[in-house]
Amino acid sequence: MTGKNALVLLTCALALGACDDDPTEPEVMTLALSFSGLEPLANGFHYEGWAIINGAAVTTGKFNVASGGGLVTVDGSAIAGGAFDTGVDLEDAAAIVITIEPAGDTDDIPASTHILAGPVSGGGANLAAADGAALGSDFLGATGDYILATPTDGAETNENSGIWFLRLAGGGPAVGLDLPTLPGGWAYEGWVVIDGTPVTTGRFTAVDAADFSAPFSGMEAGPPFPGEDFLMNAPAGLTFPTDLAGTTAVISVEPEPDDSPAPFTLKPLAGGVPANAMDHQTYALGNNAAGFPTGTAVIR
Repeated sequence: MTGKNALVLLTCALALGACDDDPTEPEVMTLALSFSGLEPLANGFHYEGWAIINGAAVTTGKFNVASGGGLVTVDGSAIAGGAFDTGVDLEDAAAIVITIEPAGDTDDIPASTHILAGPVSGGGANLAAADGAALGSDFLGATGDYILATPTDGAETNENSGIWFLRLAGGGPAVGLDLPTLPGGWAYEGWVVIDGTPVTTGRFTAVDAADFSAPFSGMEAGPPFPGEDFLMNAPAGLTFPTDLAGTTAVISVEPEPDDSPAPFTLKPLAGGVPANAMDHQTYALGNNAAGFPTGTAVIR
């Protein structure tokens, strides 16, 4: 028994001879969460809050985000005020972490996909992707270049129908992306938005190597950088080859496993491909990280 509990028992004994409440029981405390920019998860995936207490992660409750931004249960019922009756004493919580959990998750172990976190101070925490317990970076220093070209068709044709995240320097290709190394549970993915449809250029974790897939490219080898030629297997409603001038190029940060084939809310780099874009010219992406989601946690 701690000194605090012993003192409570002694006080009760002197004043009343007994106590109605057992001081050894943990005090039930509430955690109220609110977020800006956090999007709903699909296909049974959901968020989960965790309090770090004495070095251990203790769940504070599973939830999702409704289309209007309010918090809901995994079943879709509104969570009033974003408040969770955690059933644990949060007085000694050192930090709050938000994870993305896969469909059907029932265990009490956090997934490796930590999206927001922050230290507790004064009974609350500001939650951000930059915290070391989340993604570990604010991505504000991320930069990116790309060219239009179709090296995988083996011919100097349809050159505006491919995008490669590299830059041309000294007559040859060089690394075009400057991005922080991601922790486990995350990967980068390139996209081009063609006629309103986001089309992947492939997932990757290294900026100086080919990405993990080439669903639309030709039969020839591409350069050792992330990118894609849009030459075949066009998604419904699109026709390949195409002209990427006037489209939008994006680099997103995607959870692994992923809840959806669509781009995730974390998009550190994005930019419009010029309407007069020419092949084998280096173009720059803009930094979009200022729009990353944030959150607050209040213990009460």
